[in-house]
Amino acid sequence: MKVSKNSIIYKFIDLVLYGNFWIAVGSLALLWQTTLIYQQEFHFDALTRFVFFGTLFLYALHRIIGMSIAHAYFQLERYTVIIAHKRHIEWYAGIGAVIAAFSFFQLSRPTQLALIIPGIISLGYVLPILGNKKRLRDLNDIKIFLVALVWAWITVLLPAIEYGLLPHQGILLTFIERVLFIFAITLPFDIRDLQVDEQSAVRTLPAKWGIERTKNIAVGMVGISIGITIFCQYQFYYSIPNAVALILTYLATIILIKKITPQRSDYFYTGLMDGTMVLSGVLVGTFIYFFQ
Repeated sequence: MKVSKNSIIYKFIDLVLYGNFWIAVGSLALLWQTTLIYQQEFHFDALTRFVFFGTLFLYALHRIIGMSIAHAYFQLERYTVIIAHKRHIEWYAGIGAVIAAFSFFQLSRPTQLALIIPGIISLGYVLPILGNKKRLRDLNDIKIFLVALVWAWITVLLPAIEYGLLPHQGILLTFIERVLFIFAITLPFDIRDLQVDEQSAVRTLPAKWGIERTKNIAVGMVGISIGITIFCQYQFYYSIPNAVALILTYLATIILIKKITPQRSDYFYTGLMDGTMVLSGVLVGTFIYFFQ
């Protein structure tokens, strides 16, 4: 039986995806993944609150500002849904900002200092702080690198500092692996956004190199992540269950990347591609629980 787009199920999915709860869960999953790998436990503390609600705030703010400059594309599926939830998103942005700010002051001083660089980059990514009201995301070639760097910084370096994981030799490799993974799952969004980025005069990798070559680059990045995972297990930085969980995540990611086309529903991108972050955390936690 076909479910109507106006059904409660679709409305709930839209709220989770476009209210930015899904991407916030993804950030939390990656944060917990790091602590599970190195401590076999995860925490409900100031850092987890900061990461979850900080992500909720930044992505809500990004959508709000994006609505003010993307009028020509309001007919696209995701924009119509975002417009319908605009008031909700504004509330979530405010709630996220308050809780993230409160949690920030509960973090250790080294962690607070480590947040300066990714904080500046993140705000500059969504706020028009450059000339001609441009954001960092509007600069050619740079936005995907900034996204990958900040996500790896937040989900690998911050827990390493906050929980005293440094100077573990595996942290640097985990950071590189995370950068490559985020880079790979962000590239598909550049394929999805080709039309919007063209209107904003932003030249992304898919615009320069084409869709198929971009997909091959993404697959290659995931392949390198698999190689790093195997090396980390060989060096005993990762347990066998951790390594198997990560490799399964990366293989699933490759399958999704291969299926990308510009005609794919936004649910495919926002739901499944972002969902690979959640999958990685769930698989690592599950494999540790049952096999370690």
